[in-house]
Amino acid sequence: MRYVIAALLTLCFLSGGVIPRAAGQVALPPVGLPDRGRILPGLPDLAAEPLTVAEDKLRTLRLDRIAALVRRHPDAIERDARGDPAVRGVLVAIGVDTAMVARARAAGFALIDRERLDSLGLDIVRFRVPDGRSLARAQKQLARLLPDAEVDVDHIYFASGPGGALPGAALVATTGAGGGAAPLGLIDGGVAAHPSVAGRVEQRGFARGAPTASEHGTAVASLLVGAGAVQGAAPGRRLLAADVYGNDPAGGSASAIARALGWLAARRVAVTTISLVGPDNKLLAAAVAAAQRKGMLIVAAVGNDGPAAPPAYPASYRGVLAVTGVDARARVLPEAGRALHVDFAAPGDAVRAATGPASIERLRGTSFAAPLVAGRLALHYPAASIAAIGPAITVLVMEARDLGRKGRDKIYGHGLICGDCGR
Repeated sequence: MRYVIAALLTLCFLSGGVIPRAAGQVALPPVGLPDRGRILPGLPDLAAEPLTVAEDKLRTLRLDRIAALVRRHPDAIERDARGDPAVRGVLVAIGVDTAMVARARAAGFALIDRERLDSLGLDIVRFRVPDGRSLARAQKQLARLLPDAEVDVDHIYFASGPGGALPGAALVATTGAGGGAAPLGLIDGGVAAHPSVAGRVEQRGFARGAPTASEHGTAVASLLVGAGAVQGAAPGRRLLAADVYGNDPAGGSASAIARALGWLAARRVAVTTISLVGPDNKLLAAAVAAAQRKGMLIVAAVGNDGPAAPPAYPASYRGVLAVTGVDARARVLPEAGRALHVDFAAPGDAVRAATGPASIERLRGTSFAAPLVAGRLALHYPAASIAAIGPAITVLVMEARDLGRKGRDKIYGHGLICGDCGR
């Protein structure tokens, strides 16, 4: 029965079954199978806690993490109306013309800059909030002033696994090796010069001080394309790594991620991993949708804030493949967050990854599950092509080992990918 439905799914893709929603995001057709810093540390002790106790701890940790970030960098970061962290005093907008810019300026919103992302067909405009006005109040005012534009704050996104910056660590450099297939994409911190990824990673910075090597970015990169001491899910492939953090206190912003997606789309990347989590954002949603229309498949972690946390983005966007993590017994991690949908599970506990120029560690978190799924997907989807999405996803679904309730479920999605990877 699985094979019959998978064949029907392929026909759906090949007959134009990529369905845009109102916001323009590409939907993967439904698979009708039967039923340190900003980083949340690993939490193995939660497995022994009652569910309600674990959820309370995770909720407290999430709120404390946001409060600590704002407290450490009050000049760079403030909260929006929902309490989420964002770049202080900055609003981002798309769909803005010259007359709108003049209208905003007349109301006290100074133009910071305007950037065209040709590969995504997006114009991003950043405005400075008038002095003495809160971000929340200013957003409402500018949205009323520019009703035909999409106005939002510049939210900040957190890495969904342990691993901070590596000041002074050497960055990996590319030599152009890695075969003829399209490179994979990574949006994260910078990648250190570990032997497992040497010669195959090209990096670009999208925040102040970037690219700067980080443990988290290095780990995810090694799990994607590592070969040798750390074996990735797509060993030996080329990787384009976009560092959206650098040493910027307000790194990891929606605008930085949007610019990174623009770079990757311009380079015709077919599969991109984003192991970052945060709230829904109009600019980020538009950038994801535009990249999808270019044929890019985006794989994102659901985060480590627990099942009671708000839905994680970009994992929750339509068409993004949301990945959760499991332990060695194929049980979902108790700290695994949630998205509006979960598509696949992969190993997320004691995963062996590079963490610096000469270090390998066992790591825990959904961050390290996502690249395993992305790497396997890239083997079936070597070049960006809308027509090839259906067959590639079908093969990945058929590869998954069913977990939990029979068929697709809300916890494990279609099941476990790359179950022996990272061990």
